[in-house]
Amino acid sequence: MDVDSNAEPPRGTKRKAEDGPNPEPGPRRIQALDPNVVNKIAAGEIIIAPVHALKELVENAVDAGSTMLEVLVKDGGLKLLQITDNGSGIDKEDLPILCERFTTSKLQKFEDLESIATYGFRGEALASISHIAHLTVTTRTKNSESAWRAYYEAGVLAPTKPGQGTDPKRAAGRQGTQITVEDLFYNVPTRRRAFRSTSEEYNKIVDMLGRYAVHCSHVAFSCKKHGESSASISVQAAASTVDRIRHIYGGSVANELLSFETEDSRWGFKARGWASNANFSMKRTTLLLFINGRSVDSTNIRKALDETYSHFLPKNSHPFVYLSLEIDPQRVDVNVHPTKREVNFLNEDEITLAICGHISSKLAQVDTSRTFTTQTLLPASTARGNSSGSPAPGTPRASAGSTKKTSARPYENNLVRTDSNMRKITSMFAPSGPTIVHLSSTSPAAPTPGDDSSGADADPRIAHHYPSGVAEYEVVDRESTTNWLKSVRELKEAVVDNSHSGLTDIFKNYSFVGVVDERRRLAAIQSGVKLYLVDYGRACFELFYQLGLNDFGNFGVIRFNPPLDLKQILRIAFDNEKGDDGHEHGDGPELDVAVEAVASQLIERRQMLQEYFSLEITPTGELCSIPLLIKGYTPPLAKLPQFLLRLGPQVRWNDEKGCFDTFVRELASFYVPEKLPVLNEELQRLQQHRAQEKGKGKEQAGSEGGEGEDDDTRARRTHIRHAIEHIFFPAFKSQLICTASLMQAGLIEVANLKGLYRVFERC
Repeated sequence: MDVDSNAEPPRGTKRKAEDGPNPEPGPRRIQALDPNVVNKIAAGEIIIAPVHALKELVENAVDAGSTMLEVLVKDGGLKLLQITDNGSGIDKEDLPILCERFTTSKLQKFEDLESIATYGFRGEALASISHIAHLTVTTRTKNSESAWRAYYEAGVLAPTKPGQGTDPKRAAGRQGTQITVEDLFYNVPTRRRAFRSTSEEYNKIVDMLGRYAVHCSHVAFSCKKHGESSASISVQAAASTVDRIRHIYGGSVANELLSFETEDSRWGFKARGWASNANFSMKRTTLLLFINGRSVDSTNIRKALDETYSHFLPKNSHPFVYLSLEIDPQRVDVNVHPTKREVNFLNEDEITLAICGHISSKLAQVDTSRTFTTQTLLPASTARGNSSGSPAPGTPRASAGSTKKTSARPYENNLVRTDSNMRKITSMFAPSGPTIVHLSSTSPAAPTPGDDSSGADADPRIAHHYPSGVAEYEVVDRESTTNWLKSVRELKEAVVDNSHSGLTDIFKNYSFVGVVDERRRLAAIQSGVKLYLVDYGRACFELFYQLGLNDFGNFGVIRFNPPLDLKQILRIAFDNEKGDDGHEHGDGPELDVAVEAVASQLIERRQMLQEYFSLEITPTGELCSIPLLIKGYTPPLAKLPQFLLRLGPQVRWNDEKGCFDTFVRELASFYVPEKLPVLNEELQRLQQHRAQEKGKGKEQAGSEGGEGEDDDTRARRTHIRHAIEHIFFPAFKSQLICTASLMQAGLIEVANLKGLYRVFERC
């Protein structure tokens, strides 16, 4: 065989300088890619970001018939994505092929695409995720005796640890499926480095879940960050579409919605939804578009809606529209985008024109009045800011040719307080010096919800000093538990069923005026042109009761260092209780038996109390911690003995639903701020008179009169006043579901601006 001396040397061989350039290379041979490379390429087309992975998992959960979805996110989903549902589950026999490509229970032949009615159908989501993340699936069907847990790597079952088998393992779990995605894009470093901010990725996840929470009216949604107790999204299954929009997008848009519904058999579509009216606008169009139940985006429909609203809204103003479009499946092609973000359907222009025409007619019907928000400067503020008589900065000047000054002066009876920080009601009170305060040493045997009497002498070990600075909080790396207890779900649904929409609207759109009476726990708020008195004690009870149900099993912790003696605390509570004969309980065998009975009951149930309520009690009877319901507020620890004592006889321990209900109610009563003692004006005047007779000044007399209020009481008063304005009332606006009982006993209208002006006009 002859050897060609002019043949090209092997690739990588050094060439001498005199060697000429390489001749024209020949065509490269075509080779089949490695299956692992193929799967990673496919995964990069489907799972572009953590939000796309979660979207696929949410759609699978809804397809499985779930009525509750809970999502846990860490580092924007790159570190952890966990979704838990209560759907039908996955059979153990299907787990080995669960993460293989093109394995699905929703499609058998290509013709089925013409009538597809589910979210997923190609069987690529889990397969793609398993190639770029560590995937764990825990599932249980209705007929299975236990749950099964499987680990996947590159589309196939993988062992939990090296050397172990790959078969699914038995595990504890309720019906449904929990999918955990860890270290997303761990083997695609270029893609992982492309994400600039975990907060931005989390906001995308919240936006996507919010869209499905509005559309899936029968499904409860919950989404929170890992390590945080409060949820970014918490929607109950029984909530209406408007309530879901109010929770996700705010009350300002929910209060200005109009419903629409239209259909046309010629184009084979039905459309329904909610759209904002002419009184609401935003900087960008918010379009929640669902076609056959699938969240998609359509540039043509978005532009058509903007054009429709341009006739009703000012320039550069845009609407909010939730549109659910049902089209004959044979007219829709859903298999046009890897992430199913876009779909094609026949007669798109005709359908879009029909929907926009119907919305335009709806807007024209209600366009009889407009609401405009205006902000005016107070005359006193203008005088103080500019005493020279020249216009204040920012005030439009009259044109050079104008000789007459004109001003559009609004009617005073329509002026509405728009900024709660402009002036507080307390600024109108005359300053008064501190006085002596006597605290009661007894408490009622059966306080009403939100009522308390917390003046009992506290043991030095539970005496609490409130610092003047901001409290320090420690965030622990503890995974949130998933609660599927039917009893807790029924208690939450009972709160929603008893809700009062009118009162909820008042609390969603109020302006805080100030605290009126600290002894009776009354505060003033303004909503519209009406002034209300709110029993913030009862409102706090409703808030803490609902927080206790929402955060069930995931409470924060207030720790005692060193731990407190449970029996000693119970003895303090018994000492402050009066018997029927009016005599104080003293030491004796009856007291020891009562203390031992309550303590034994709590110690016996310590595991349940710690797991569900973060109330930690050691087997030897030491109280280590109590639950934390809301950050920034510390409950009155002088009420701790009474709270622990009432857990014995007042909690229905033998009934699951009754136990949780009564315990959370007692916890809410414990957290309600105590009634603060009022300043005794008569005692103050008497002290001032005596000081003046002795030749002392009025200011010195006032300072002497303040010696009756100790530092702890004064600090507690400051702590509660701050919590009322900056913690409780903002929580009322964002988290409280107002009930009918709160409307009956917790709110009273005291003034109506229009009515007051009619009275003044008659005078």
